[in-house]
Amino acid sequence: MKKALFIINPHSGKGLIKNHLLGIVDILVKNGCEVTVYPTQGRGDASRAMRERDRSYELVVCSGGDGTLDEIVTGMMQSGFKTTIGYIPAGSTNDFANSLRLSSSMSTAAEAVVSGTVFPCDVGRFNEDIFVYIAAFGLFTEVSYGTRQEMKNMLGHMAYILEGVKHLQNIKSYHMKVTNVSETGETTVIEDEFIYGMITNSYSVGGFKSIAGNVFKGKIALNDGLFEVTLIKMPKNPMELNSILAALAIQNIDTEYMYSFKSSRLLIESKEEVAWTLDGEFGGKHKEVTLINEKQAMDIMVKE
Repeated sequence: MKKALFIINPHSGKGLIKNHLLGIVDILVKNGCEVTVYPTQGRGDASRAMRERDRSYELVVCSGGDGTLDEIVTGMMQSGFKTTIGYIPAGSTNDFANSLRLSSSMSTAAEAVVSGTVFPCDVGRFNEDIFVYIAAFGLFTEVSYGTRQEMKNMLGHMAYILEGVKHLQNIKSYHMKVTNVSETGETTVIEDEFIYGMITNSYSVGGFKSIAGNVFKGKIALNDGLFEVTLIKMPKNPMELNSILAALAIQNIDTEYMYSFKSSRLLIESKEEVAWTLDGEFGGKHKEVTLINEKQAMDIMVKE
């Protein structure tokens, strides 16, 4: 029997895991797993459980949203040793699960955990923190951690749009110096006023689905050691703002107002503290951040 630790967030999404728990455990046991179930008790508990896990576990399965997966990966990176991860998405958006093409059916996702294949996936490092698929600042970033869970459950992506509209009247820009190290090791510097930025390793990000995919013309790989970076410049007038919002609405990038490039390492410096979000959760306020792509640092089960 393969020892498996099953960490669940009982409050993610609509709490659906409560109705599927026995069926998922049954699938794992039928496929040769000796399962220990651990329900998280609050924020940060999944990271702690993963950080303190016994090395005898050959598989760690988690069920929750992308924030729960973030905690699992963070705990693994902090522990200093790697364990294969299985992910059964149960959140309100599941952006990263969509990028991995994991099924929204919990039983089907569980089958992939035990009968799929191991995918070596990149992980992002943000100063001393870890993120799985996105680090972002500026316009709309407060929406993810500022939207009540109940609203996310009821309205899904509409909740992000409704909350985002509230911030349009008070657009704030940040003067930043961005030093980028490319795939070839070439260093370039950008200095400008930005209202939004996202550093991603994903095909889907909240209300901005497929934007990175459109910009990079489908040339996105989750295991290439590279982030996709999108930075939106401060509009000079309402017409420019309308052009930017229109581009976002049709999931496209207007290069006149935006920078888009790939990066293995970034240094972002600002004159004032900037609030960041990591995988949809508050990531603190910083004047200087270093983002490093840890190539193929996570082994995760996907459909074969």
